[in-house]
Amino acid sequence: MIKGNFIDNLPKVYGIYTGGFLAFIIIMSIGEQMGMTAKVIGICFVAFTVAIYAIIGYLSRTAQADAYYVAGRQVPTVFNGMATAADWMSGASFVAMAGGIYFKGYGYMALLVGWTGGYVLVASLLAPYLRKFGCYTVPDFIGTRYGGNLSRFMAVVVLTVASFTYVTAQINATGTIASVALDIPFQYAVYVGLVSILLCSMLGGMRGVTWTQVAQYIVLIIAYLLPVFWISNKMGAGFFPHFMLADEVSRIAELEAQFGFVKNSAENLKEVPKGLAGITKAHSAVNATPWAFISLALAMMMGTASLPHVMMRYFTTPSVKAARKSVGWSLFFIFLLYSSAPMLATLSKLSLIDPSLPTGIIGKSISEVQAIDWYQNWNQANLMFVSDFNGNGTLELNEFFMGGKAVVLATPEIAGLPYVISGLVAAGGMAAAMSTADGLILAIANAISHDVYYKIIDPKAETAKRLVVARVLLVVIGFAGATIAALEIQGILGSVIWAFDFAMSGLFFPLVLGVWWKRANKEGAIAGMFLGLVSGAAYLVWVRTGGSGFLGITQLTFGIFGSAVSLVAMVVVSLMTQAPNAATQRMVDEVRVPAGKSILGKQH
Repeated sequence: MIKGNFIDNLPKVYGIYTGGFLAFIIIMSIGEQMGMTAKVIGICFVAFTVAIYAIIGYLSRTAQADAYYVAGRQVPTVFNGMATAADWMSGASFVAMAGGIYFKGYGYMALLVGWTGGYVLVASLLAPYLRKFGCYTVPDFIGTRYGGNLSRFMAVVVLTVASFTYVTAQINATGTIASVALDIPFQYAVYVGLVSILLCSMLGGMRGVTWTQVAQYIVLIIAYLLPVFWISNKMGAGFFPHFMLADEVSRIAELEAQFGFVKNSAENLKEVPKGLAGITKAHSAVNATPWAFISLALAMMMGTASLPHVMMRYFTTPSVKAARKSVGWSLFFIFLLYSSAPMLATLSKLSLIDPSLPTGIIGKSISEVQAIDWYQNWNQANLMFVSDFNGNGTLELNEFFMGGKAVVLATPEIAGLPYVISGLVAAGGMAAAMSTADGLILAIANAISHDVYYKIIDPKAETAKRLVVARVLLVVIGFAGATIAALEIQGILGSVIWAFDFAMSGLFFPLVLGVWWKRANKEGAIAGMFLGLVSGAAYLVWVRTGGSGFLGITQLTFGIFGSAVSLVAMVVVSLMTQAPNAATQRMVDEVRVPAGKSILGKQH
């Protein structure tokens, strides 16, 4: 029996939880040895973990605004770091990151650099100061710092566009995993994922999401690292393969040279199901130029510092100092997974193309490959495909196609690990996607309920009514996200990158200059948010519809164009209009002082 305050007992609570989860993995392993089928194992993993999250969400239910919006501002730094890492390491990080590196090569390492480096900007430019401000949401900061309902509303618009783009990708990821684990069509599986997400956040808001995300981080990091170390050991790449990455990449380059590349004809590619890609060179042309790499990394850094659901996590800490420490812990917990993604992509490709390994398939007969159990499973899920294009009956390097989502999810099976590991990976992917979706849907719902409904429409609304509005919005936004995700308009990784670009286009400079430039005013902020978002979106549409772009800015980095327009508009309009009043300028000075009471606390 655990006695005393819940916050004080957090290490013990989550220690028991981790032990229980490891025990569950052992029980499933015993079950597999006793004949439990793969489908039953997959269902058990997904059902068990989702049930745990739902229980945490229920136990964290609250009717207090402070607890619902910012978890009572009492989340310790280490646990906030874990929750932030779970919030951050989305389905894109868990499911699609290794796939992007697998197919596109080192160019996609720019995502790792940008998404990790963005926390340097968060720690140095924003998180401590927004925490000192004492706001509930990012639009709360914008509306109070610059004044007026229009600036607050524009921040809600940018937040909604960026977060909704992001959340569709996360529901896509939960749908993919649920469809494979539960053996149901993707179009229905996205709604199964949605119900799982809402169970965590409906009753407890940020408090429920915070404690659920800590539990989800524990699941996802075990699920990601265990296969990497196991496969590496099995392949002879060492127990800690990260130090052997250069050797393994060199081995891949040798094998690619040995097998050679034959470009598939347009006729051949017509046979390949939509969304699948062939094995490409490890050192591809993607982001091969220095500017292409740097621009993608820069866009992801600025996007990281602009995403509202990330900023909201630092509103939950007890103090400004705790917010800064929490960023450091976030980086540590994120590093554990991000440093392993390139290794997993490398091990996955070696497992498939190295003929010296029992798992290698290149050079085997087409019929032999088609008879492999794991190929049949993932082919049925429309995530793998082989075809004898040259008619010699032997599988060549570019006759095997796979979806990016399958790299992480299918690698344990391909490498010959027990199926229980595949079930664990599915549970980890589900945890990653759910944790981010929780944060995103909550960010949108909280911004609309607090900053539009309460601050603009009905300032006298009672707390109970405000929370009802927030919960209804959670369901509506989630349902809309699931419906869009079911259409599969864009892949997981592409949608996530777009979300970062939208966020930086409209919010990066209004946030940064709001803290660091006292002369920035309401008119400038409105112009910066509006013109930044519109110009960024217009640039994306232009490039997507055949425009050539300029200065090397692509559909993946359109936020650089949008944020540049935002900066120029904000500075020019601010200087052309009246300076903020003396009280606002004193408030900005006070925000930059780490000690003292929060500025907004008394206003909520």
